[in-house]
Order: sequence, then structure tokens, then C-alpha cells
Amino acid sequence: MKYLTVLALILSISVNGYGQTENQTKMDSTKTERFKRGWEKLKEIDGEAGEKVIESLKDISPSLGNFIIEYPFGDIYTRNALDLKSKEIAVVAALTAMGNAQPQLKVHLNGALNTGSSINEIKEVILQMSVYSGFPSCINGMNALKEVLQERSDKGIKDDIGKSPSYNKKDTRLDVGNQELTKLDNTQVEKLKKAYDEFSPSLVQFVLEYGYADIFSRDNLSTRHRQIATISALTAIGNAKSQLKFHINAGLNIGLTENEVKEIMLLMSVYAGFPAAINGTNSLKEVIAEKE
Repeated sequence: MKYLTVLALILSISVNGYGQTENQTKMDSTKTERFKRGWEKLKEIDGEAGEKVIESLKDISPSLGNFIIEYPFGDIYTRNALDLKSKEIAVVAALTAMGNAQPQLKVHLNGALNTGSSINEIKEVILQMSVYSGFPSCINGMNALKEVLQERSDKGIKDDIGKSPSYNKKDTRLDVGNQELTKLDNTQVEKLKKAYDEFSPSLVQFVLEYGYADIFSRDNLSTRHRQIATISALTAIGNAKSQLKFHINAGLNIGLTENEVKEIMLLMSVYAGFPAAINGTNSLKEVIAEKE
């Protein structure tokens, strides 16, 4: 009986924590570089928050903790087609728009501040989501930012406030909205009017006055980052294909590259899942085909 007990103990040690089976050793050795690479990238974004997440998963699903390090941060964030500031703006937009991941949003609000975004730039990204996912998601996102800024202030971190927006006071809101939408696509105002002027003229008015005059005309977030935020949010929401295609086309018109948009879609595989990433990539394919 003693020998059986000792044998059982040896087997349990070799498989469950004090040692490893040969297969586990091989498996871990293949993961090591991805994990190290991912961990280094996560530290750039928000290592403290990341560590808390991994620690919280140890008891229930250590595999999930490993996959979080390896895929999002080891495979996706280490790619160079899109800069780190732009990636974090994309993620803040997507998580705000989806509205169901406040703890993860707070991690990436920290990440956005840590990778070069000013407070006012992040406020603009969240404010812009009122157009695409509604005011409740925008309010929740702004409250999350408020909490993050207080936590950072309590730690003695002083973040760059950034510049405030300036306004076009010469033209009417409708004229400003026309101008802003035309910058993205010089045919879109007429298309919008043709589609809805007779049926719902108020919709045309509010799209132009609120969406483009009140929000898009604010100049303390670059046009590039506004399109990255919008493409990310619409991909994550997943229920507005025609609007996503318009903003992919607009993004290409204002200087985003095809590879940068592809990178946004890969990033969304992490936060909205592979179906959203596949649908978004298909929309990009259609836009490119139509352009050609």
C-alpha cells in the first residue's frame, strides 16, 4: 500500500504543478516566445491591469490567461501595420460601442493614455460613439474614463489634457455638416438627400447637423483617427454593413491604407470575435472591388 501511495504522489506531482509531463514541456516550449512577446507588449499598454486579469483567471481558467497573452498581445499587437496609439483608439471605440465590457474598456482607456493619446482625444473618440452606438454607450464610456483618470491621478500620474476643439462660427450647422461629409466622399450628401429627403428630411438634417457639424467638425482628433474609430466601432457592432462600407471607403479617401484597414479587422477579431472580423474584411474586399 505504501508503494502505491508513493507512486500516486509521484504521478500527481509530475502532471499537476510540481513537475511537467514530456508533452506539457514540449507544448510550453512552443508557446514561450509568443507568451514573452505578448507579455512585453502588454506591459507597454497596461501591464498592471493585465497582470490583475491574468491573476484573476488562475483559479478558474489559466489557459484563458495564456491565450490572452499569446493571441491578442503576442500575435496581433506586435504587428506593425498599424501604430500602437491607433490600435488603442480603435479598441476604445469598439468597446465603448459594444457597451458590455466596462472592465476591459478601463484597461484600454489606460492603454490609450499610456500610448500617446491625450485626455481630450479619448473624450472625442467616446463622444463620437454617440453617433454610432447611441448616447447610453457614450455616457458609460465617459464615466469609465472619469474613473480611470481619478485612479491615475491618485497614483500621481499626470496625463496630457490635449487641445480643445475650435468651431466654425461663420457657417450654419447644416453647411458645416455638408462640408465635413463632402471631405469624406464628395457624392455622399447628394446620395443621402436622394435616399431620405422626401421620406424623412429630418433624418438628413440631423445626420448632417449632429453627426458631421457637431461631432466630425471638432478638430482636436485627427480625421485619420476619427475614421479608425468609426470603422472599428461599426465592425464590432456588426449590424450596419452599408455604413461600414461607406466609412471604409472614406478612410481610404482620406489616406488610410488597405493594409491599415485589414489590421483594424484583425484587431477586431480579439474584441468582437472572428465573425465580426470576417464580415468586416468582406466589406473591405467589396469596397476595393467597387473602387477598381
